[in-house]
Amino acid sequence: MVVWPGWTYSQVAPTLRELIESAMASDEKLNQQVLQNRVTQLDDERLKDVFLPKIDLSGKAGYLQASALFKMPGITLPAAPQIGFPGITVAERNNKLEVSGISSLAKAEASMLIYSGGKVKYLKEANKEKGLAEQQLMKTTKDELMTEISRAYDQFALLSESKKVLDEGKKRLEINRKTADKALGYGLITPAEHQKIELAQALLDSKMVEYEGKRSLLITQLHLLTGIDRDRISMIEPVLQPIHYLSTENDVSERAEIQALQHGMNAADYKIKAEKTWWIPKIQAQTSFTYLGLYQNHLSTSKELFPASGYRLNVHPSNLNILPVFQAGVGFKWDLFDGREGKTNVHEAKIRKDILLSQQRDAEKKLKLNLANNQTHYQIADVQIVMKRKARDIAAKVLQNVEKEFRYGTKKSSDLIDAENDFINADLEYQTAVFNQRRTAVELMKSTQNLSVDKLY
Repeated sequence: MVVWPGWTYSQVAPTLRELIESAMASDEKLNQQVLQNRVTQLDDERLKDVFLPKIDLSGKAGYLQASALFKMPGITLPAAPQIGFPGITVAERNNKLEVSGISSLAKAEASMLIYSGGKVKYLKEANKEKGLAEQQLMKTTKDELMTEISRAYDQFALLSESKKVLDEGKKRLEINRKTADKALGYGLITPAEHQKIELAQALLDSKMVEYEGKRSLLITQLHLLTGIDRDRISMIEPVLQPIHYLSTENDVSERAEIQALQHGMNAADYKIKAEKTWWIPKIQAQTSFTYLGLYQNHLSTSKELFPASGYRLNVHPSNLNILPVFQAGVGFKWDLFDGREGKTNVHEAKIRKDILLSQQRDAEKKLKLNLANNQTHYQIADVQIVMKRKARDIAAKVLQNVEKEFRYGTKKSSDLIDAENDFINADLEYQTAVFNQRRTAVELMKSTQNLSVDKLY
């Protein structure tokens, strides 16, 4: 017989590890954090690209008309009697040159930043620390997902154990009902006492209906969180076992929140250093290649060029082409005074670091209190398991004795039902105590950033 792997896999209930990994793969909040971290990585690439050459090509064409006012200098020619020249004096006068035509301009320019004053280097380090802070915050999201999925998984186990308790109770009541039927036939009990057993069975049936409703809701919850088929999720039947977690750690410095704030302060330090470079000169290399053309030209002047010549400039020269205009060199920019903008930015960066430092101190206080609180709850939950187990054992012995006495006719059906309810409640309370202990263990692991899937089994 051929067994297809996919068919076999579909018949297996998902493990806790698979549920958690599937939830992390489909969680939108975690996905958004991953995408945001990629944006931060792109910012880092942008900073690296600042030193790459940049090449621009531009061009334009259009109609050009320009006027230039200029002053013609005065001329004085001395008299020359020997040749009969009386001398001439021409006063200075204004003239206007007009140029019109179709102009065109094309320019290719390349530039490259050589030295940024150290600002880019510090900004790259700040951006790197920002990315590390975002990655730390992802750990918090993963821990919350792990907590939510493990809670639902343990609720499955709690419901399964509850069903076992109810099934066993129904079996015992069915056996005792047969005994009650005989006792009623012999007149040893009244019809009212016989109906009490039937009432107890009806109550158990109602609890079974409640169990099915809770289980269906739990299947829907896990299906939406993980995307795993409902049929596979419905096959989950875990066993509730206490988590034995021995931890003497009182250090919260490894918590993702603390680490994220620390990376944030490191980024703030680099940002301060970057802002302090405002006064350092920036150096850039630049080169350009330009073409200038003028077509269908018209050059004219408003007055004659030489006095008494009668000649005004009014020509249409051929096309004018200036090529190439080449320029290359190194330039610098030095902000000697920027209106205190640089100093203000430095001051702002220092304040932002102080805010992060205050947030870190506040977070440490709250996380230490949270750790102490979780340690206490875990210790209490451990003790509760022992006490609830003892109470369940006592209730089981009481039920056994009452059942025997009921068969011998020395106990009433009401006594039997009370003992049965006491045992069911004690058993359910024990299972709930185990469930609560597992929850406190998970919270204790989270307190020191020590939560992992392997420790949940």
